Amino acid sequence: MTFPELENLVRIGKLNAEPGAQTEFDGLVRSGFVRLSDAKNSELSFESRFDLAYNAAHSLALAALRWHGYRSENRYVLFQVLPHTLGLGPEVWKVLAECHRRRNQSEYEGILVRDEQLLTDLIAVTELVFAEVRQLDPLQASL
Repeated sequence: MTFPELENLVRIGKLNAEPGAQTEFDGLVRSGFVRLSDAKNSELSFESRFDLAYNAAHSLALAALRWHGYRSENRYVLFQVLPHTLGLGPEVWKVLAECHRRRNQSEYEGILVRDEQLLTDLIAVTELVFAEVRQLDPLQASL
């Protein structure tokens, strides 16, 4: 199945059309699930929980894109296409975009402002992404 919006991104070089592989999809979903579960552990530091939740969202968004036969090396694009890959609205990708900005600030400038509400929102939207990814493949229902 192709999507005009995703095909447009292929034409401008933001996505590559590439058949998905079940093992890759399964591994990405499993990784997202484990990281999301760990991100909910309040015993961990804020920084660890943020990294885990952000990387869970990335893994799950990539799984959705790969399910549809596309690949991107750009994390931000993965989040922007969630309305097309999973039918999720802008309220989801806007949280993920802000987390992407903060993740980059942390990784490249060493600054991560502790924002408990943003972490709560990140975990919540990642749970939404996970729920939608599970709907793509009935075998994921066991997670």
